[in-house]
Amino acid sequence: MTYKTIVAVLSAAEDAGKVTDHALALARRMGGPANAHVIGIHAEAPVIVTLIAPMEYPDPNAVLQLQERAREQSRAVEQAFRSRCERDDISYEWRLFTGTAGYASAGIIDSARAGDIVLAGQFDPDLDGPAREDIEDLLYESGRPVYLVSNAPAGPEPVDRVLLAWNGSREATRAAFDALPFLTAAKEVEIFTIDPPDNNMQSADFCGAELAATLARHGVKISVASGSSAHHSVAETLNRRATDIDAGLIVMGAYSHSRLRQRLFGGVTSAMMRGARVPVLMSR
Repeated sequence: MTYKTIVAVLSAAEDAGKVTDHALALARRMGGPANAHVIGIHAEAPVIVTLIAPMEYPDPNAVLQLQERAREQSRAVEQAFRSRCERDDISYEWRLFTGTAGYASAGIIDSARAGDIVLAGQFDPDLDGPAREDIEDLLYESGRPVYLVSNAPAGPEPVDRVLLAWNGSREATRAAFDALPFLTAAKEVEIFTIDPPDNNMQSADFCGAELAATLARHGVKISVASGSSAHHSVAETLNRRATDIDAGLIVMGAYSHSRLRQRLFGGVTSAMMRGARVPVLMSR
C-alpha cells in the first residue's frame, strides 16, 4: 500500500509552499514521479460586505479592492504550487473553488475523498491560513486521513520514527491502518498508550500488544510503551514523548468524542491541531 493520489489543501500564501513541499516529498517517497499525482486545492471565499443601516451602500471601489486581494492571494498560492510541481517534474493538477462554504464545499470534499491522503497546514491563529473549522470539515466529511504539516520550521525530512498514539478506539484503529505506508517505511514505530487501564479485564502491560503483532506481520518494526500523563494534558504528553524518541510523525485518531463536545470543551484533537511539534496524521 502506498499513497498515489495526494491532495494538498493550500489555504494561504504563507503555508502553500511548505504544504506543497511536504506533498511532493511524500509523492517521491511513496510513488515516484511516474506513479504519484498531486492535486492542489484552494478555496477562494467571495467578498461579503455587511451593511450597517438599510440605506447604506458599499463603496464599489472598496469591494473591487477586496475582490482583487482575494484573487491575488489565489494567484500567489497557485504560483507557489505550480512552480514546485514543475521543478520536481511530478504529475499534478490545480483546482480552484469559489463559494461561501469554503473547505466544506462539495467540490473540495469530493476531491479529498478521491485521494489517498489529504495534506493541510496546521491551524495557526496568527496566520491567514486554514481555520480550525476547515480542518474539522476535512476530518469529518472526507473519510480520508489528514496529514497536518506542523508550524515548526523543519522541512519534509524522511520519517524514520513514528509515534502511534493508541487508546483502543475505532478512530485510533483507523489511523493506525491509514498510516501503514509511513509505518512500513519507518525504521522504528512505537505504540504509545497514556494512562492505560489496569483491571480484571485488561492489563496495562499488554495494552497495544495485539495491534503490535498485527503490524509486525506487515513488516513494521514495532515496539510498545505506555506512560502517565502525570497531571499534564494528553496533547502535551504526546508532544513530549515524540520529542523523547525523536519521532518525525505522530499518528492518532481524531474526535473520539462528539464534534459539539469538542467545540464546547476542547479535546486532544483540537489541542494537537494547534500545538503539535511535528506533523500529525489524523483519521476518524
